[in-house]
Amino acid sequence: MSIQKIDRQNKNYPELLAKIYDPPDQIYYQGLLQKQENFPIGVVGTRKMSSYGRQMTNFFVEKLSQAEATIISGLALGVDGFAHQIALKNKSRTIAVLGSGLKKIYPSQHQKLAQEIINSQGAVISEYSPLTSPTQKTFPARNRIISGLSWGVLIIEAPLRSGALITARTALEQGREVFVIPGRVNDFNSEGCLEIIKKGASLVTDPQEIIDTFLNQG
Repeated sequence: MSIQKIDRQNKNYPELLAKIYDPPDQIYYQGLLQKQENFPIGVVGTRKMSSYGRQMTNFFVEKLSQAEATIISGLALGVDGFAHQIALKNKSRTIAVLGSGLKKIYPSQHQKLAQEIINSQGAVISEYSPLTSPTQKTFPARNRIISGLSWGVLIIEAPLRSGALITARTALEQGREVFVIPGRVNDFNSEGCLEIIKKGASLVTDPQEIIDTFLNQG
């Protein structure tokens, strides 16, 4: 499938993303990009996923998929890539936001996963031109797009120095809900999660809590 491009002036530009304070001027994409998503939820976490993180990602994404959520993440190793995989397994729409161009899929071992997302009526998107290589600056920048496309963001595992925490911060700045799965107080992968909870993010232990926040109000 060929690479498409859409700019902010296009009436089909993603509606939620257009409302953040610094939306991308253009989006390059492969797959199906929609103006409005059904129940879009960002799911992010550490690249060094533990067995607990794997279990929680499977549990939460499976239930969110059954509620017809669109799962949005960053195609990274660990939680992000696994979230996409569980969404695909459960026939849920999923969107991968890259920190590189679409012809420079990173990590390279997720090229097959990116193609599976495209083939399953999902989308792989980037604000960068197709041949752009990833840098230390492009990944933090792309995190605002993950949260910008979402009603809320779920943080599954995150050390104190984690891109997932950047996504949490951008989500809060954009007025999005932030949900966090707690972990053990002495666990390296939980330090960032516990810190966000202290700052007011919503602690969740069941995906139904997220579903109820958005789908069962009133």
